[in-house]
Amino acid sequence: MKFLTTWAALPGATRECVEMFLAGEAAPEPGVTLIARWFKVDGSGGVTISETDDAALIFKSATKWADLMELSIAPIIGDAEAGPIFAARFKK
Repeated sequence: MKFLTTWAALPGATRECVEMFLAGEAAPEPGVTLIARWFKVDGSGGVTISETDDAALIFKSATKWADLMELSIAPIIGDAEAGPIFAARFKK
């Protein structure tokens, strides 16, 4: 399953977040594949897309950052999965 995470450092936490990132703390947990990570050019946060069969690993990673960042995590699906569902539901 794929997960979309949006994140933004809490006020005053940017330096600690950057230090953790540079120290390798943002590497995915074993069993999680990092598909993409993008940073907003204004430095206010970013997004990641990860994949794993174990949602508890996403939770484990989130707990590492929860006191430093505002996090929003949601499971996501792609066009190939959503298209047939939309067609079945809305096709007339």
